[in-house]
Amino acid sequence: MFWRMLKTVLILPGSALIYIPLLIQWATGGWPFGAPLGSGLQISLALVLAIPAFALAGWTMRLFTGEGDGTPAPWDPPRNFVVSGPYRHVRNPMLSSVIILIVAEALATNSLPLLIWAMVFFVLNTLYFAFSEEPGLEERFGQRYRTYKTNVPRWVPRLSPFEPLK
Repeated sequence: MFWRMLKTVLILPGSALIYIPLLIQWATGGWPFGAPLGSGLQISLALVLAIPAFALAGWTMRLFTGEGDGTPAPWDPPRNFVVSGPYRHVRNPMLSSVIILIVAEALATNSLPLLIWAMVFFVLNTLYFAFSEEPGLEERFGQRYRTYKTNVPRWVPRLSPFEPLK
């Protein structure tokens, strides 16, 4: 499982959080290629966002590998339907954490292009979920997923946890 998850992390969040932001920063002359970091306040805000986002990402990945018996990758998805922890409040907590981390990067590096990347990443994932992942989950998990989808928002967490039927 370790190698399956390592490959997934290096490819998916690695691309969204490291490779693409570095390419954007390189293309725009941003940090670490010339421009200074953001102010102390921006870096502090970035840390306030990044620390819980990293914790959320780790929690969701553990749920996928443990309860889900799979990874977050489309080529190695969970075999079991996971509706625990943050998934009881929002359908995409893992991607929410990645988007928050990109926003934190944009703040820390004072980079409007990275903020635009966060918005593009959000839109691309919203389209991907609506037209590919969610239909696939409905096909794999049937009525159980449809009930979940009806009761749990895609991006904005519900306050009370969803109680799935056993």
